[in-house]
This record gives sequence, structure tokens and C-alpha cells, in this order.
Amino acid sequence: MRIDLISAVPQILESPISHSIVKRAREKDLVEIVIHNLHNYGEGKYRQIDDKPFGGGSGMVLKPEPIFRCVEKLKSERSYDAVIITSAKGKLFDQSMAKKFSLFENLIFICGHYKGIDQRVTELTGAEEISIGRFVLSGGELPALAIVDAIVRLIPGALGDGESALTDTFIDEDYIEPPIYTRPREFEGLKVPQILLEGDHSKIKDWKDKISSES
Repeated sequence: MRIDLISAVPQILESPISHSIVKRAREKDLVEIVIHNLHNYGEGKYRQIDDKPFGGGSGMVLKPEPIFRCVEKLKSERSYDAVIITSAKGKLFDQSMAKKFSLFENLIFICGHYKGIDQRVTELTGAEEISIGRFVLSGGELPALAIVDAIVRLIPGALGDGESALTDTFIDEDYIEPPIYTRPREFEGLKVPQILLEGDHSKIKDWKDKISSES
């Protein structure tokens, strides 16, 4: 899989993809992640990428030309399964989307910034707007990173324990992972449920299913 991230502030993206599961997946060549600085596609001497909104209002809007140039260049080099814009007004991201995207070959993420992105970018690129929640952040970089992390961990071989992703909360639409415990058996007067200590895996599974269904 290849993931291209287009951003006005690419520095935000660099550290998170260089650690933990995403880093290991990159080192195993399970995923290639390429960051593109939108300023490299900006206009004029100062590489302008934003301008004031038509109709008035506060803030600045990312111009369509730089983003479109970057997307078109990438599309000329390979085919993409989807172009995604991170936006607070987009469709809410969930585990089913993560599973769908993890099966794709190539993805483009356009990170919104400032007041937002010129609407014509969405229309001309056929992008899908996706949100991680009904709240506003300073930019789309953090949502893009959250979505990328959710996708990458589902790629076979990305996790050290092959069972981990299979038992994640929301891996099935109605499944909520039950409480988990480790040593010590008692902490601050709270004990680990006895059933988890008895070694009867059939009963443990029934207990977990019951807890999940009640959540």
C-alpha cells in the first residue's frame, strides 16, 4: 500500500509516522507513506497556497490550484483507489471504513488547514470528505494521522500479534471489547474477575461475550 499525505504544514506529520506500528509497517515495506509539502505547489514568488474567502468572513482558504496540481501529478504516476479530505463536516470515520481502506492499493489524503479548502477541490478530484468527530481542529493533519494509524494496523503483518487486530473494539460493528486486566491480581482493593484466573477458555469467552453485549 502507498499513502500520500498532502499538507500545508508537513512537519506535523513526520514524527508520528516514524514511530510504533506505522514505523514498523514502513520498515517491513507493508506501506509506503509519502508526505507532500503543499507550498512546493504554491503560486508566485512566495508560493501562495491560501487566500481570503469570497463573500467575506474570517480566516483564509486553501486555494484550489496548488492542491489540484499536486493531486494531478500523483495521479499521472499511478492510479488511486480514493482521495480523502479530512474535514470536520465530512462523513464520520469508523472501523468499517478502516477495514475498507486497508484493502486499497493507493490512497491520497488532503489535509485541510486554515478556514478550509476551496470546494472545487472536492468536486474536481472526486474526493471523499471524512471526519473523526464533530469538532474543529487547527488542521486536518491530526485526523489524517488517526485514520492512517487505524488503516495501517489492519494490514496483515503490521502487528506483532496477529490476533490483536481481530479482537479490537469495533472490529465487528457491534463488538465492544470487554475490560482487560494484568498483574497484580489485586490493586488498591480491586481484584481481577475470578473467571479470568481459572483457565477455562470456554467460560472466559462466554463472559467476554456477555460483557460486550451489555456495553
